[in-house]
Amino acid sequence: MTKTKKYLFVLSVITLTFSSCKKEKITLPSVEEPAPPKTRVYYIAAVEQVWDYAPTGMDMFMGTPFDMNDSVYAVNLPTGITPRIGRKNIKARFVEYTDTTFTTPKIVSSEWQHLGMLGPVIRANVGDSVIVYFKNNTTINTSIHAHGLLYDVNSEGAVYNNGAISGASIAPNGKYMYKYFAREGSGPGTNQGSSIVWLYHSHVAMDESDLYAGLMGAIIVSKKGMGDDNAKPKDVDREFVTLFMVLNENSSSYLAQNITAYCPGFTNPNPDDFAESNKKHTINGMFMGNLPGLIMNKGERVRWYILALGNEVDLHTPHWHGNTVTFNGTNTDVLELLPAAMLTADMRPDNVGTWGFHCHVTDHMLAGMTALYKVQ
Repeated sequence: MTKTKKYLFVLSVITLTFSSCKKEKITLPSVEEPAPPKTRVYYIAAVEQVWDYAPTGMDMFMGTPFDMNDSVYAVNLPTGITPRIGRKNIKARFVEYTDTTFTTPKIVSSEWQHLGMLGPVIRANVGDSVIVYFKNNTTINTSIHAHGLLYDVNSEGAVYNNGAISGASIAPNGKYMYKYFAREGSGPGTNQGSSIVWLYHSHVAMDESDLYAGLMGAIIVSKKGMGDDNAKPKDVDREFVTLFMVLNENSSSYLAQNITAYCPGFTNPNPDDFAESNKKHTINGMFMGNLPGLIMNKGERVRWYILALGNEVDLHTPHWHGNTVTFNGTNTDVLELLPAAMLTADMRPDNVGTWGFHCHVTDHMLAGMTALYKVQ
């Protein structure tokens, strides 16, 4: 074939290809632009309220009235040799409001009823700024200390020799504006998924009496390009946040008030009398299967954010009956938690039913660190 014929042949192939492309419309895959960085604003107050660890008044995990083991933690004994405060206690919680007037609490949707005692979820995509307008509506000094996010010392919300001139301890009726930034290190690492979880909590007292009062919540940060406009991970259908903690009411700022309110027959009672009964073995501040809202559909992409806080007793092993999760590339149905652990695990539930979810430490399970989750 001569050189001229070769050129003509190549030209005809190109022409035919171009002609066929014109007839068949070529659609290139769309590339979704990452959500632009935002400043996300929250209005959160610390408030006091009577908290019920078991609002149904029974052991829902077993489906029975409180038994002898349950009664130690759940039944009020205002008189007698061994006083017990029981399942209701004065506590403090973080509550989200609609604006800086702090008059209208934000409605908690049904899918987040499972947060229980926990404060609102604070969300960000990597690259976002976060502002929290905070008001202390309690009778104790409180703060907000955030894990994982970038802040300066005046937004650290912790009392120690750090040079802070504000923000570390907010007095009753006081207000403060905390400023944070979700840097690259705030989001998932290379081998992690599209979002990870961090803790926030009050950090005023070194004995953590303000933390044991109930002031804690979760922060969720999504990877850049993987979070939607609301900073929710795009590849997840349903999210659950669960915090395992032995809430020791003997270490709470409200111990004296609770003794006065629920055991009025005792004069100058010894706090040691409540040493065991005041250890509330909880998931999100509820025990004995009373935590509501852990409901999902078969086949959904479910992300579990698993947290812990507390003391030496807070060595927990969350266990899912009936289904498995993937954690760090490994399939399992049990995770290991230390105090202040923050883990993220994924589930694709394939087993329909109502299943147990509990700490597998025997003593914790017997004391009521149990819940139920449902796959429908």
